[in-house]
Amino acid sequence: MKIRITDQNSVAVSKDMYGLFFEDINYSLDGGLHAEMLENRNFEAVFAFGKKDDFGTVYDGGYGWQVYEDNGAGSFMSFDSSEPVNQVNPHYMVFMGKGEKPSFTNKAYDGIYMQEGKKYLLSFYARPAEGTKEVRVSVRKDGKIAAETEILALQAGWNKYETVLTAKMDVKQADFVVSLEGEGTVCFDFFSLMPEDAVLHVFRRDLTERLKELKPSFMRFPGGCIVEGNTLENRYHWKDTIAPVEERKFNWNRWAVHNNNEATGFSGPYPHYGQTYGVGYHEYFLLCEYLGAKPLPVMNVGLACQFMSTEKVDIESLEMQEYIQDALDLIEYANGDVTTEWGKKRAEMGHPSPFHLEYLGVGNEQWQTDSVNFYGRYEMFEKAIHEKYPEIKLIGSSGPDVWGGGYFQAWEWARKAVRTNDNLVYAIDEHYYVAPEWLYDNVHFYDEYDRKIKVFAGEYACHIPGRAGRMNCPEANTLGGALAEAAFMTGLERNADVVALASYAPLFARMGYTQWSPDLIWFDGEKSYVTPSYYVQQLYSLYRGSRTLQAQTDIPADKEKEEGLYVSATEDEQGKVILKVVNHYPEDRQIEIESTVSGIGEGKEYTLHCISGDEELRNTINHPEQVKINTKQDKITGNSVKVPANSFSVFIFF
Repeated sequence: MKIRITDQNSVAVSKDMYGLFFEDINYSLDGGLHAEMLENRNFEAVFAFGKKDDFGTVYDGGYGWQVYEDNGAGSFMSFDSSEPVNQVNPHYMVFMGKGEKPSFTNKAYDGIYMQEGKKYLLSFYARPAEGTKEVRVSVRKDGKIAAETEILALQAGWNKYETVLTAKMDVKQADFVVSLEGEGTVCFDFFSLMPEDAVLHVFRRDLTERLKELKPSFMRFPGGCIVEGNTLENRYHWKDTIAPVEERKFNWNRWAVHNNNEATGFSGPYPHYGQTYGVGYHEYFLLCEYLGAKPLPVMNVGLACQFMSTEKVDIESLEMQEYIQDALDLIEYANGDVTTEWGKKRAEMGHPSPFHLEYLGVGNEQWQTDSVNFYGRYEMFEKAIHEKYPEIKLIGSSGPDVWGGGYFQAWEWARKAVRTNDNLVYAIDEHYYVAPEWLYDNVHFYDEYDRKIKVFAGEYACHIPGRAGRMNCPEANTLGGALAEAAFMTGLERNADVVALASYAPLFARMGYTQWSPDLIWFDGEKSYVTPSYYVQQLYSLYRGSRTLQAQTDIPADKEKEEGLYVSATEDEQGKVILKVVNHYPEDRQIEIESTVSGIGEGKEYTLHCISGDEELRNTINHPEQVKINTKQDKITGNSVKVPANSFSVFIFF
């Protein structure tokens, strides 16, 4: 078996080729990337319910909070909004304590995790109403105190109290406990418990470092369906998220009603899933800066999620202009001088220098219908944005798949429209969640695409039948699925002149809180692990090269799937040749390499990075390295290299 490598028909590989797609699904943000350890910290939780075109919420501010064990029998909690800390999130807890040390506790997802010696930043607002004015906060497990504060003396009126909890021991799934030092009534609001080592004082460190190790070139945010909302009221309002954290208006999460059905009374397993916006647009921009990734925010175009709603803003209405103005204001917030209205707001948030926004998504996963003129909406956004900011690269949408009528219609519209407006759209966002067979069958999917408009492979993943799409199914992330993705990605790389951006989805999943599987990174309150798919994304990103090379096997086209060998090649700026090989075959193979490119030949050294093994192999929270990247140095022998069975291999020739 032979691979021939030449520099014929070489094209540049986009420096932005591989990136991240972040959406607050699977408790990715509150309960995940946001380092906040407490749940429903501001007492604004709601119970969400409903079905398509008929969603609702009921206030349930006590969710996640309860009187602690038997401390202070007769104590109770109520929730009020008559004298709030602020009017944006007006609800607060009124705790009436009875007994010697009446206490209450927070669910904290599945409890508090602490490491011995590590510091945790605690803050809350309190207003004493009657009786005791002394409070103590602790973390407890099985009668042992893992951390506690000194007694805090409360002052009259609402005040913020801040202190540090230092863990005396390692603890898992512990109780967060607030105790009064005697009987009395005290009002509380805006609790926070955050590890001192949180990245940028916002992001959970282990999860953030997982992202950094991918070396992403961009990050698309905040979604996904979150952008649209199940109703326009609960769409993502970016302007609500750039205030002090206490003044960011709580919003229920679109995924709180996922999998609702008649049998469950149209309430799902996660009806309290909410967005406190401890991470808002400003923090997303900061995270991009930290990761060295270009921001790619996505704007709502006056449409609620088309899967879940027919709600829309009339395209001719004044309200539609407000959506367009939101996009213009966001660009000014990101790039404007501090003398502008929104550039000044960015400076007030602590970042006087611009964020250098280059890309903007117009609509998430929209498509044209008899009742929805998405193309007209897009064109309105494009005209307004490019009149003021012609340099912004706009991303369009081809809908939820790449085989339905909306997909073909979108490309027909775009290709026709760019004839008279070549700045209409930089790239079309394509989504495909597909079985392994589809990925292998479509490794040449982009070979014949028109090159005038770029492609953003914005959401894709291998969905193993019977596992994918399920809640809480880490079994969906197998090595076999990752190999199918790697094979398909050889086609992305070979067609780098049309595929400019690509990102796997979804990114994160908290174990026991997951609406959608598979996912790139799984975690609980203590630790995280990465999947075989993560390693595929990482290897493509770290070893992307700067220009493509032509890599061809001697396998006839009609035998490619049967032989299970898929290849692509690039060259980096230092002249190193990078060969990627997927061997979807149960045996090792000796592959002869014939090359007209310098650096490859008998005796030449190479580095090999490889994942391989049984296709059913997967990582778990307790066994996180059953699949991992193995690296070795070797030399070409007899003009050939060995490729392991069931593997994705990256050869770097010196």
